[in-house]
Formats: sequence, structure tokens, C-alpha cells
Amino acid sequence: MTTSDPGGGPGAAELPFFVYGTLLPGEPNHDLFLRGRTAGERPAVLPRALLYEGPGYPYAIEGHGRVHGMLLVAAPGVYGELLGLLDHLEEYLGPGHPRNLYERVVREVELPARWAAEPGEPLAPRESGPGEHLAPREAGESGAAGQPGAPVRAWVYLAATAVTRSLRTGGVLIPEGRWTTGRAPGGS
Repeated sequence: MTTSDPGGGPGAAELPFFVYGTLLPGEPNHDLFLRGRTAGERPAVLPRALLYEGPGYPYAIEGHGRVHGMLLVAAPGVYGELLGLLDHLEEYLGPGHPRNLYERVVREVELPARWAAEPGEPLAPRESGPGEHLAPREAGESGAAGQPGAPVRAWVYLAATAVTRSLRTGGVLIPEGRWTTGRAPGGS
């Protein structure tokens, strides 16, 4: 499911964010943009998408694959600030704007089975691994607790139309849909 950004202004749904590149834990933009602004971070997968190399950062586009990343929940009281910071970082000026580098869209992402909860218990990892940070599921958070792989609606920054065209004709696909910059997972 893909839905265009309805503006993200007052009254817009405070959805979590799915990130897959330089905003991942251990990557340079994680500390710059996310430290102190998230209430929870957990591994997630963006289905029906492909990941391509960019100039120091990746691009996700619609496609027949999967992109691995993290689902982030904004800390209380900072949603608007975080949304503005991420829009600026991703060079997103508004839906369909010709100078967008990325488009902000609503997509369904999946949580791995080990992050699903038993019915009635908060969402938590079955076993923690390096680089996995999590806050319990908050009331009203998207998704279906207790259902492994259940979709969660989230904001995702996908490559804008012109960038997508260029990637499809001459881009370098990232195998397995996992962004790395030479560091071990978890920033080690």
C-alpha cells in the first residue's frame, strides 16, 4: 500500500518512520537527527521495494524486493520537529514537487516475527541483538500486535520520480536490500 503525503501538517496522522540508510543506528545521521527524538526503534522490512546506491546514501524505489531498515516512533512532543528535520534532510519540499529528491509516502512495513508480541503483551523483542533498541508498543500505534509480519503503516522516503527513472536505467542495485557502509551491523 502506498499513499501520498497528505501534507503532514496539523491533524495529519503521527505515523512512525521507516528508515533504511544513513538514519540507521551507527550511521552518521542517526545521532545528528534522531538522538533524543525517538521513543522506540525496531527492525522492520519494507516489502515491494528495491534499494539502490546513491552518492553516499541509498534510495528505495517501488519494486519486486524487500528493503531492510528500522521503524522509528517519535518521542512525545517532538513529532512535528522530527518530521520537519527529516523532510529537510531528505530534500522533500511537498507532494510531487519538481525539486524533491525523495517523496514522503505512507507504506506498510513488516516487523520480523521475533518482534511480535503475544496477544495482550507489549511489543518487545524475543531476544535482543546488537543495535536493536525498542520501546514498548504505545496505545494507538499502528499495526497488529501478536501477528508476526503484520503490516504497520509508516512514513517512508522513496526516491522522487526523476531519481527513480535514472536508477531504473543505470543505477546500482544493493543486493538483499540492506544498506551498509562497511561497518558491522549495530554501528560496530
